[in-house]
Amino acid sequence: MTPQPSTRPQDNPVTVIGLGPMGLALAEALLKNGHPTTVWNRTPEKARDLVARGARLAASAADAVAAGPLTVVCLKDYATLYEVLDPAGGAPAGRTLVNLNSGTPNEAHAAASWAAERGVAYLDGAVMVPPPLVGDPGSVFLYSGPREVFDAHRVTLASLGDPRHLGSGPGLAVLHNAALLGLMYATMNGFLHATALVGSAGVPAADFADLAVNRFLPTVVDATLVEQAPDLDAGHYPGDLGTLHMNLNALEHIALTCEEQGVHTAQPRLMREIAARAIEDGHGASNYLAVFEVFKKAAVPDAR
Repeated sequence: MTPQPSTRPQDNPVTVIGLGPMGLALAEALLKNGHPTTVWNRTPEKARDLVARGARLAASAADAVAAGPLTVVCLKDYATLYEVLDPAGGAPAGRTLVNLNSGTPNEAHAAASWAAERGVAYLDGAVMVPPPLVGDPGSVFLYSGPREVFDAHRVTLASLGDPRHLGSGPGLAVLHNAALLGLMYATMNGFLHATALVGSAGVPAADFADLAVNRFLPTVVDATLVEQAPDLDAGHYPGDLGTLHMNLNALEHIALTCEEQGVHTAQPRLMREIAARAIEDGHGASNYLAVFEVFKKAAVPDAR
């Protein structure tokens, strides 16, 4: 049976490697919650404030990972992870690495194999909040890898935020990270483009934001997506309240309005093209969510 960590933070020491803005926030949250915290960074000066608050500065990466059972790594990417830890021998056998780099699922799988070859338990992870929100109980942190490894360190990881275990596949955390960030950028681009469109008529962004974000999105978009998400899994897109043909007409009007107002047209044109592709694939009588079938397929060159 895997030993359970103590609920007393002082019994659960942690090492943080990488002291960029996020790494600093991680270490600060651990210190604030009473964990004995060791830190290491290639630029030691970044640890000055943490040391003043009680952190121990390791002399080397090898010293850092040897300091305790759990090391949280927050570096630029997977290549930097290997660059830092390979000269240190990876980590002593029996230790656990929690890697909070960004990257791809294939890179996460490779890192899990790299850790297993060295006898190191491994969790891949993703931080879904900016540095100022690290340590807030509601801040979401995603983890993937062996459940028993996650459970053994859950109490400590909870000092950083709300720890969500997504499954044993090591690539699940970075996959969710890419998906959620893609959603964030698409949503922000949609808002910015819409704001530019009404701004072409002199509408202040603050006025439009109240209407769009506080009124329109929660009622029309958010509730619809949650309610109809099961239909995506079932491939069920009833067009009783509006067909994809009707939505294509609306998308055409959006693109034409942008042209008339002198606003960037690439984004609405792309949305129009995706809807048209779904109709060509036989989903014209379905509702707009049928474009999900287009997104599930790898993109191919348009031969038209």
